[in-house]
Amino acid sequence: MAKVKTSFFCQNCGSQFSKWQGQCTACKEWNTISEELIQKKAPSAWQPATKSNKKASTPTLISEIKSSDEARIPTGDEELDRVLGGGIVPGSLILLGGEPGIGKSTLMLQIALKLSFKTLYVSGEESAAQIKMRADRIAPNAQHCLVLTETNTQNIFNHIATTNPDLVVIDSIQTLHTDFVESSAGSVSQIRETTSELIKFAKESETPVIIIGHITKDGNIAGPKILEHMVDTVLQFEGDRNHMYRLLRANKNRFGSTNELGIYEMVTSGLEQVKNPSQVLLSNQGEAMSGTAVAASLEGMRPLLIEIQALVSSAVYGTPQRSATGYNAKRLNMLLAVLEKRAGFKLGAKDVFLNITGGIRVEDPAIDLAVVAAILSSNVDIVVPKSLCFAAEIGLSGEVRPVTRIEQRIAEAQKLGFETMVISSQSKIGQKQFDIELIKIGKVHDLVRHLFG
Repeated sequence: MAKVKTSFFCQNCGSQFSKWQGQCTACKEWNTISEELIQKKAPSAWQPATKSNKKASTPTLISEIKSSDEARIPTGDEELDRVLGGGIVPGSLILLGGEPGIGKSTLMLQIALKLSFKTLYVSGEESAAQIKMRADRIAPNAQHCLVLTETNTQNIFNHIATTNPDLVVIDSIQTLHTDFVESSAGSVSQIRETTSELIKFAKESETPVIIIGHITKDGNIAGPKILEHMVDTVLQFEGDRNHMYRLLRANKNRFGSTNELGIYEMVTSGLEQVKNPSQVLLSNQGEAMSGTAVAASLEGMRPLLIEIQALVSSAVYGTPQRSATGYNAKRLNMLLAVLEKRAGFKLGAKDVFLNITGGIRVEDPAIDLAVVAAILSSNVDIVVPKSLCFAAEIGLSGEVRPVTRIEQRIAEAQKLGFETMVISSQSKIGQKQFDIELIKIGKVHDLVRHLFG
């Protein structure tokens, strides 16, 4: 009987070791090394489909290479196309990660069903009947989507050679396994080998492949870190399952920008694109309440007007509470310190709660001024006018600093009917004239004087 060959792999970064040890010397993580069965035979080369034959690669001068303006493949989903940079690049490998139940499979099935060319949806987690139930709710009359329930990559490639699809969706990479590696599905060896096979297929056949990946409790994509280095694009699907809005971001994109943002709304029939997110992120309550302010934020190239809610109350217990939802808690503590030091507000003995509506998370420093306005409004119980919005960053010395692309933020606020906008006195605005009134301030105490007299 042949001796079973094993090796040790780090489950975090994928590094290989000859024996077990407590700490991975590559990523410095503890207790992440486990033993796995290694390759039992040399894998045979995957034979490309008849769509295109692989040509022998030879060294070529870069000046002699002909640049091709090959059009991207539009998905029909404006939000996804925006995040990808205009559509799917032929032969690319796209990785989509997100929390369980956030809507990854729904989004990819929706794309596969609504495309006008042949797609192959490979599922290793659901049966064909379960996928059919979801498909009837999303697009009951889809004519070009093929469904395959299979986890063995060799069988998947056999079906691909037979059906010759224009797009392949894998749900999910952690369920696939290849015959050339004996370890269990989801292990470092299996994820690395199956991804390599998919990359080889995508590059040789010019067929784009989208794979869905699970994430860990820390928010990182499960499996070795090398998985994110191997693929062309890494998309992150975010959101709170208790809210209806979902955000799609690109953490890596070899063919476009990583600053774009796509917004979806979860409804009964699937995920709907949000054309104007500013209108849905702002509440339309009739009576104005204290502790609310509107900020002109920017996500990638898209301006967003978001509502900031704050609640300041006397601390019941000994230590005041500081809580922030959708906002950096450390930055909230910094702004509270600035208010106490530079504006004279004694908030050290009060509880402060901050919330960004819609269940989204914002990192743009331009919302600092709106956060301060909401906190001060709740503290003195005076309403901030609903026709007023803010866009500026606040420094440690209490100065109100300018933010990037202020003209685009002003135009968005004007389009949504705001009458006044508070910005930094250092903001540089071109010759363009706006109908909205602009109030320029230089210090935090200027904001206090303007809002509360």
